[in-house]
Amino acid sequence: MATWIVLGLIVLIGVYLVYLYNDLVRKRQMVREGWSGIDVQLKRRSDLIPNLVETVKGYATHEREALDRVTEMRSRAAGVARDDVAGRAQAEGMLSQALGRLFAVAEAYPDLKANDGFRDLQAALDKTEDALQMSRRYYNGAVRQLNTQVESFPANLVAERFGFDVEPYFEIEDPADRSVPQVSF
Repeated sequence: MATWIVLGLIVLIGVYLVYLYNDLVRKRQMVREGWSGIDVQLKRRSDLIPNLVETVKGYATHEREALDRVTEMRSRAAGVARDDVAGRAQAEGMLSQALGRLFAVAEAYPDLKANDGFRDLQAALDKTEDALQMSRRYYNGAVRQLNTQVESFPANLVAERFGFDVEPYFEIEDPADRSVPQVSF
């Protein structure tokens, strides 16, 4: 009888360990899915920027510094490795700041503000920023769930054995980057 009880406990522990492993895999996949969503939105924003710069350039030719800064920050963000979450967050924060300055420059040009192309691009960027914010929240939520499990007992034993690591949050480090530029047309 005692043999059956011990054997039953071993089977239950084995089933529980398999469950923990599979749950860690599921949560890691959610993190990857979340990062993919952020990556898609960052690419979409990056694709809109050249059109925005060209539109502004036609109206504000002597505002070269703001235009060059946006182009430089876009290139820098594109140069960060796809899986470098912290580096990507920092580069994208700097790009957001540069875009805010560009929109501030646009305020001085009534013809530009009235341009349909500029308004369409600005609306598309706003929509992309909203989608990016939702993607960041999803990613950070998935990271929180994975990290909690990776660091909790007894899942941490399974996580350590099978190479599950704590994932970084997508955070903006510079407090100035956290503020969303307010633009009204």
